[in-house]
Amino acid sequence: MKEYHKIETLYKRDMDGTKKLIIGDFRNPAIEMIKDCKWIGKEKIDGTNIRVYWDGHKVQFNGRTDKANLHGHLVDYLRNTFCTPEAEQIFEENFGDKEVFLFGEGYGAGIQKCGALYRPDKAFILFDVCVNNMYLPMGAIEEIATAFNILPVKVLKTGTINELVEFVKSKPTSECSIEQQVVEGIVASPHIELRDQYGQRMVVKIKVADFN
Repeated sequence: MKEYHKIETLYKRDMDGTKKLIIGDFRNPAIEMIKDCKWIGKEKIDGTNIRVYWDGHKVQFNGRTDKANLHGHLVDYLRNTFCTPEAEQIFEENFGDKEVFLFGEGYGAGIQKCGALYRPDKAFILFDVCVNNMYLPMGAIEEIATAFNILPVKVLKTGTINELVEFVKSKPTSECSIEQQVVEGIVASPHIELRDQYGQRMVVKIKVADFN
């Protein structure tokens, strides 16, 4: 099953021992070229990566890798949400025989230290959808989340890269939590899906902890 691609940190790190970010020294020059364009910053959830896969006929799911071990209650949630006859009908009606990946986070109590601040149980929150190797825009992600009665991650900020960095440095509050907590960070992507010279998606993470 296809794994979700790695999301790089925006800036390079000092390799002399501190590992601190070198502010303004972009890891990817292609991202630096479009840093002043409109970017979308979605809340980064502190959970465990989950992949839900529709092969055109049936549904399966797993963690970040095919060998990942998932908590039993989370497995129950995923089965009840995506593996029922009703859910398979939603996949079929919306995607037919296309290959579909729903990428999200398993989150909630018992998943990471802050899990209970998100919610008292365990659930799946959607952050990306890939259909026949094409990633869908945020509006489509929200519509798919509604169809399955699940939550999509929240868009916390739009703007240039510098504006998103300043936003993260301000330590904003999570909009996906039932209890007040500072966000882990944001995942930023251009307003229009773009790829760099190597064919990689232009997506970066900007984490609050990197600016402490």
